[in-house]
Amino acid sequence: MKSADKHHRNGSLRDSRATIMDVARDAGVSKTSVSRYLSGEFKVLSDDIRQRIEASIARLGYRPSQMARGLKGGRTRLIGLVVADVMNPYSVAILHGAEAVCQQHGYTLMLCNTGNDEAREKQALTMLRSYDVEGLIVHSQGRPSRFMYDLLESNLPVVLVDRRVSGIEVDLVGLDNRQACRVATVHLIERGFTDILYVTQPIRAVSSREERHTAFLETLAARPDCRGETLELAALEDDAALDHALAAFMSRAGTQRKALLAASGVVTLQLVLALRRLGLTVPQQVGLLGFDELSWSKLVEPGISTLAQPTDEIGFQAATRLLQRIATPGHDHHELLLPGTLIERGSTTA
Repeated sequence: MKSADKHHRNGSLRDSRATIMDVARDAGVSKTSVSRYLSGEFKVLSDDIRQRIEASIARLGYRPSQMARGLKGGRTRLIGLVVADVMNPYSVAILHGAEAVCQQHGYTLMLCNTGNDEAREKQALTMLRSYDVEGLIVHSQGRPSRFMYDLLESNLPVVLVDRRVSGIEVDLVGLDNRQACRVATVHLIERGFTDILYVTQPIRAVSSREERHTAFLETLAARPDCRGETLELAALEDDAALDHALAAFMSRAGTQRKALLAASGVVTLQLVLALRRLGLTVPQQVGLLGFDELSWSKLVEPGISTLAQPTDEIGFQAATRLLQRIATPGHDHHELLLPGTLIERGSTTA
């Protein structure tokens, strides 16, 4: 009877959530010794005590609550990551790079998607702060808000990715947009495309779009033999409007070779689909170069030339900068702008 009762007690303990005190009793050690073991303070424990604690943890199936340990020590080891569009491969790559750093240093990454919406951005930031995150990596929708200003006044460490927020001075990690767009535009010109349509999502108040567009205009201004224009897509899903604009561009008089320069990966995809609907061949009738190196770029005949961003590295550096800011607050804010890389394929051959 006693044996059965003991078995029942052990079984119920194994099935329920064991505590530090349960481990201490089972191992015959103090609660302090178990806490030291869980904190990695092995040097202050004898081999015998350490082995007994290990055996008890395995026997009881003990799983420490990282949240409880963090709150007790004043640390949650949580990092918030806010992205503007989780469907964009750019955001996925940023997540991948940032997560690698967080895992390496024992932090957990919490992801929120805003869909490029200011209200959802505020909601995401409010939620993350309620979890007492130790810092934030923010790919902002770009427009300044009172809430963002208030957030920074709270002294919570923040690193922006890709997009500046007007009037807010924090660390920023992103692409050197001006350099990248100059490289892309010059490449098209050197390949004989001197009539270029720059296609972008709405530019206003999004710093990365403004910087790329400015570089495009400046590069063309230095080349009087070239001409260019800009098409802003109010809605990516409006196929009819895009088809109409491309048809008008292609029918424009002149003997210059025409090309499309897509300001982002999502725009590149829409252009590829539109060119197919219109029956236009690349590069014979129109050249095509797009920002962002996407997995399908090399699969679409004849291969899409791209301006690749070091997106994994941007995420990696943003998380690294944030952890440095958490460890040693108070330093001056810095910008880290990384160069893009041109990858030439058949869509821009001469």
